[in-house]
Amino acid sequence: MDKFQPYSLDYDTPSQGDMLGEVKADFPSPAEDIREKLDLIKLLVRHRASTFFFRVSGVSMVDADMDEGDIIIVDRAVEPYNDCKAVCFIDGEYTVKRIEMGEGKVRLMPANEKNTRYQPIEVTPENNFMVWGVVTYVIKKI
Repeated sequence: MDKFQPYSLDYDTPSQGDMLGEVKADFPSPAEDIREKLDLIKLLVRHRASTFFFRVSGVSMVDADMDEGDIIIVDRAVEPYNDCKAVCFIDGEYTVKRIEMGEGKVRLMPANEKNTRYQPIEVTPENNFMVWGVVTYVIKKI
C-alpha cells in the first residue's frame, strides 16, 4: 500500500502571494494591472482544524492524477461518498484510493491501468477499516 507523510497547517506562516489576475488560455491579450492577495489556505481549505496535507508515495493512483510526490489536501470533516478519493486506514496501514460504496459493500479502488499489481481491496467486517479523510485537492509540480 502507498505510504504517506502527513503535514498539518501552520497558521502562523504567511500563506499569501500576489495574484496578478486571470490569464486566458486562448489568444494572448495585454495583461491588466490588477493585483489582489491570494491566500492559498482560504482558497484550498474549508475546514482548517480538520484539514491535512500528505505527500503521495507510490503509483497506485496515477490514473486519478495523483502521482508520486504530489501533495494531496485531505479534509476529515467531509463525509465520504461513493466514488470519492480518500485516505483510508485498513489493517494497520494508510492508503489513498477511490472508494466504491454500494449494496452494503465498500471497495478501495486503485487507479493504475498499466500496473496490474494494484488490485481492488474488498473491505470486510474482519478488516480494521476507517475512512480517515476525503481528498479535496491535488497539488502538482509540473
